[in-house]
This record gives sequence, structure tokens and C-alpha cells, in this order.
Amino acid sequence: MRVLITGNMGYVGSVLTRFLKSKDPGIEIMGYDSGFFGHCLTGAESIPEACLTRQYIGDVRELTPAILDEADAVVHLAAVSNDPMGKEFEDVTTSINREASVRIAKIAASHGVGNFVFASSCSVYGAAVGWPRGETDTTNPLTPYARSKIGTEDDLRQIDLSGMVFTSLRFATACGMSDRLRLDLVLNDLVACAVSSGEINVLSDGSPWRPLIDVEDMARAIYWAIRRRAEDGGTWLAVNAGRDESNYKISDLAEAVQRQVSNAKVSINADAPSDKRSYKVDFSLFKSLAPDFIPRVSLDQSIARLLKGLERMKFVDRKFRNSPYLRLNTLRRHIDAGRLNRDLRWLGM
Repeated sequence: MRVLITGNMGYVGSVLTRFLKSKDPGIEIMGYDSGFFGHCLTGAESIPEACLTRQYIGDVRELTPAILDEADAVVHLAAVSNDPMGKEFEDVTTSINREASVRIAKIAASHGVGNFVFASSCSVYGAAVGWPRGETDTTNPLTPYARSKIGTEDDLRQIDLSGMVFTSLRFATACGMSDRLRLDLVLNDLVACAVSSGEINVLSDGSPWRPLIDVEDMARAIYWAIRRRAEDGGTWLAVNAGRDESNYKISDLAEAVQRQVSNAKVSINADAPSDKRSYKVDFSLFKSLAPDFIPRVSLDQSIARLLKGLERMKFVDRKFRNSPYLRLNTLRRHIDAGRLNRDLRWLGM
């Protein structure tokens, strides 16, 4: 099987390439990435790209169609990947996350690609008080990032994809250790606080709900999706990827971290403005379609892996929220150094 992964040099892609190779040593993996975060390795003994058959460096807005001639499946991870970046680069987020995604899916369909996997997000549910949201419930995206994800789904639902099996995985909030670790994710941030300062700083009042999924389990869901048949969910499928037991209040996450870093104190900002991004999610459809691929990594295991990884990194940075481990900071540094423009295109160096 030949798989093209866009955004392979990011947080998820770095885990995914190793995971796919471990599950199928004969798989051929091609990577396509802008390279914005390629240098952001975190304790890796070798680069994840060593698992690849071929690596392309390029802008997904300009992906050459011929590249898709070689692919049996496409995993489309490339995106402006969170709310802070989406807010700062709103127009670019639409261009990359929505317009480029639709273009690549169309090209993939016209080139005979069998399976297309789109990395979507449960953030499309936005402010959702009450019951856990399922795939048929109304979405309520509150940010440019979330709107770009549901917008891509909406656009591709209207297009004839020539029988290509399309799977939009609405992932729970990512967490866990990676060879390119991000600390702009809620659980990862809390663990980094505990390790670096001994104080677990919850920036909100702790009440918002978030579903979580370890990055290894994201890879596990993608492994299912690149092989999914049309009779298992339909030619076009949007499905929440996670498990029901992993819906948590943010205050619960802080307490879980404290159980493993016993000398750390929990600090909750009771005076913080209300965070409207609060949602519980129903993952029963994913469980019914992919019972052998439901998440296996527990919250405690994710925390333990993060602690082990941060120890390997000799992580002690109390000011990590200003560090390259937050992706927005890396983009700003590229721009300030004259390497990128505000349209997130590389400049001559």
C-alpha cells in the first residue's frame, strides 16, 4: 500500500509515520510538508522521516497533482492547526485548511486514490451544553479553525468524489508524547506546568468539557480509515474519533496530572472569562464501525508518557508558553526572521 501524508512533519504526523510502519513494514509512505516545524524535534533519537519512502517539501496550496498518481490513500493532516493560529492568520486558515483541502481531495478522486482521510476536529461542536454531541447533531464552530474544518466537510459533501472512500475523523483534543511535541494542547500544557514550575496552572475556571485522545490513538484511527471500505460507514463519512470515557472537565485533567506529580499544586483561575468552547462528545458510531481501533491509551498513560518524554528532553523551562513548543510562536519567529511572510509562504533566505 502507498500512502501520502500531508503535514507529516508535525505533531501527529511524526507519530503516524512510525505507527504505520510498525503495523505494516511493507507500506510505502510519502510525506508532503511545508517544513515549518521540521526542526522542532523533542528528544527523538532519529527523525520520523527515516520511515518514509519519499519526502516532498512544499505548500499544500500548490501541491502538484502528479504526486497523487503514486498514492493508494491520502491522509490529509496539513493545516493551520489550532485556535490561536487560526485567529492570528484567519484568511490563511481558510485558504490552507478549507480551500486547499477541497482542492487536494478533488485531485485525489480524479487520480484514482482509493481512500482519503481528513483530520477534522470535535471543536466543530463549539459551545454545546447538555448531552454529548453526535455526528447528526448541529455543529456550532466558534473559531476560524473550527469553521475551516466543518466548512471542508460541507464542501466535500456536495462534490462527486468518483467513488473515493472519504473519511473525516472528527478527533477529540489531541494529547500525549510525540517526536515533535506541542505544548499548546491542554493536557500537554498542564503536564509541562507541573514539571517546570511545580504548579499546574489552569488558565480557565476549569469547568469547560473536552474529550481527549492520545496521539497514538489518533494514528490507530487513521490506520483504520485508510483501509475503510464503503460498506463500513458509506463512501462519505464524518465520525467522531475518541471514546466516551475520555470526556473530561479541564479541572479533572489538572487533578489527574497532580496524582502523578504529587508535589505540584493546582492553580485554577476562578476569575477567568468564561470559555464558551465546552462540549462533550458521543463516540458510539466510531466504536460500532471500528471496534478493534477504539482508543487504548488511558489518561494516566498519556500523562506518564509525557512525563517520561519531558524527562528525556531535560525539560525545565518555566517560560515554555513563550517557546517554540507552541506552534504560533514558531510561526512568529519565522516571520520576524524574514523566513515567512504573513501569508505563511517561505521567502528567500
